[in-house]
Amino acid sequence: MPFHFENKPVLVAYVTCGDPDLATTRDIILAAIESGAGIIELGVPFSDPVADGPVIQKASERALKHGTSLEQVLKLASEIREHSQSVGMIVFSYLNPILKMGMSKFCKVARHAGLDGVLITDLPVEEAGEYLREARKNDLVTVFLVAPTSTDQRLKQIATVSTGFIYAISRTGVTGARQQMPEDASGLVKRLRRFTKLPVAVGFGISTPEQFAAVGQYADAAVVGSAIVQAIERNRGHEAPAVAEFIRSLVARKS
Repeated sequence: MPFHFENKPVLVAYVTCGDPDLATTRDIILAAIESGAGIIELGVPFSDPVADGPVIQKASERALKHGTSLEQVLKLASEIREHSQSVGMIVFSYLNPILKMGMSKFCKVARHAGLDGVLITDLPVEEAGEYLREARKNDLVTVFLVAPTSTDQRLKQIATVSTGFIYAISRTGVTGARQQMPEDASGLVKRLRRFTKLPVAVGFGISTPEQFAAVGQYADAAVVGSAIVQAIERNRGHEAPAVAEFIRSLVARKS
């Protein structure tokens, strides 16, 4: 198991790679690991990020303006892995860039780069046959999304093919920091536990130490994305220290 969930909740930190540039992304991720992030999600910028709110959409636009590609993100992963052998690391991408590279080649390169797994945001489990085959061939964990609207049958189906952990979306809609966490999230995790012993990470909307600690009461990990991307956007020139400070404030609330 490439991920360690003993000290709950584990912080899963999402970063849009290439915003503001790849060298800064590398510094941000190393600072995040140093400050307590247990799993890193390397976000591949995409032109039509339908699951993402305005903060990550804008970050994707900025990263794409100077040509950030999936190939570059995989190269960045190998650089991160040289610095940190123990951190969990997954690539978070829409399907299109992966299809363009070719699923087989992508999975080989991802594994070679030291990635632990892959989350393809817009790939439904019903169409994931090739992805599952190639990921397993290359010893990559397969992470899928479940939502409060997912039926029990679908939760069971996703639980059957997931490895590593399952990503529970706290609400329907897009990513983005929220003042309050929806009550749906704990109910969804409870339903999911009936079908799997895998760890469950909750994401979409977590932005404060209080929310992070609250998620830890019922889930194994909390995913923080938009709030980190916003800290990067608001602290031009000293992004890594700003992200480090924010992450320390989140994990300080762990009981």
